[in-house]
Amino acid sequence: MSVLKQSFWTIAKEWALVTLGITIYVTGWTIFLMPNNLVGGGVSGIASMIQYATGGAIQMGYSYFTLNAILIIAAVVVIGMGFGAKTIYAIILASVGLRFLPEIIPLEIIQTLALQNGKLMSTLCGGVMAGIGIGMSISNGGSTGGTDIIALIYTKYRNVSPGKVILYLDFVIILSSLLVPSIVPDLDPQTGKQLLGADGQPLSHLMPFSEKVTTVIYGLILVTVNGRVIDAYLSGSQQSVQLFILSKKFAEIADSITHELHRGVTVLDGKGWYTQDPTEVLMVITRKTDLNLLLRYIKAIDPKAFLSVSSVNGVYGQGFDTIKGK
Repeated sequence: MSVLKQSFWTIAKEWALVTLGITIYVTGWTIFLMPNNLVGGGVSGIASMIQYATGGAIQMGYSYFTLNAILIIAAVVVIGMGFGAKTIYAIILASVGLRFLPEIIPLEIIQTLALQNGKLMSTLCGGVMAGIGIGMSISNGGSTGGTDIIALIYTKYRNVSPGKVILYLDFVIILSSLLVPSIVPDLDPQTGKQLLGADGQPLSHLMPFSEKVTTVIYGLILVTVNGRVIDAYLSGSQQSVQLFILSKKFAEIADSITHELHRGVTVLDGKGWYTQDPTEVLMVITRKTDLNLLLRYIKAIDPKAFLSVSSVNGVYGQGFDTIKGK
C-alpha cells in the first residue's frame, strides 16, 4: 500500500510541476515577448511570426497547436506513451494559455513590466521565464513541444545537452524571421492600448527592415538565455550526492534506505585508527532532491550517526542516467 501511495504522489507531483512549468512559460511570452513583437525559437517562434505577419488575425495559440501536432506523434513513437501523454497535455495547456492569457492579464501590468522597461529587459525576463518553464517541464517528463521534442529525441541517443540542441535549431528559425513581414500595432504610449483611426479601425504599420534586424539580435539573445537557463535547471534538478554513514545501527539504517527509500546501499569494511576498532561504513548515492528525506530517516534511527555528504557528477547505472552512444 505504501508503494502504491508513493507512486501516486510521485505521478501527481510530476503532472503538477509540468502544469506550473507551462504556466511560467506562457506567462513569459504573454507579458514580455509578444507585446514587444519579439521572436523566439522553436514552434513558439514560428507561431509568433505567423501572428505578427497576419496582424493578429491568426493568433499564436492556434498555430502553436497546429504546428506541434506532427511532433506529438513522433514523441509518442520514439520516447514513449508516458512522455507523449504529458506532452499532449503540455501543448494543449500552452495553446490555451497563449490564446486566452493575453486577454486576462491587464494591459497596465504589461505596460509597466514590459513596454516601459524596453525590449532588452523584456528579452532577458522572457528568456529566463521561458527557460525555467521548459526546464521544469522536461525534468518531469513533459515538453512545451517543437524543438524541445526534437532535443529530447536526439539526447535520448546522444550525450548532448538539450539546451545546445534547442539553441542551434532556434538560430535558424530566428534568422528566417528577416524574410517574414511583421505588422506592428500602433500603441498609446501611456496606456499600451492600440490606437484607432478616424474610421474606428485599429492602426498598425509594417515593421521596417532595420527594426527587424534589431529584433533578430534580441531573438538571438533570447534563445541564448533560454538555453542557458534550461541547462542550469536540468543540471540542478538531476544533481546527485554521495553519503558515507558511520553508525552502530548501520544494519537498521541500510534496511530502511533499501526498503523505504528504494536506494542501493554499499557496506564497506573500515577501521577506526584511533580506537583500532573495526567498523562498517555505508555508502549511498542518491538524487539531491531526496537528500533531506534520507537525512530524516537516518536521524530517526540514530541521532548520533556520523556522516559526510558530497556532490558528484556523472552517475550512471540503474536508477540514474544511462550511458549513451557518441
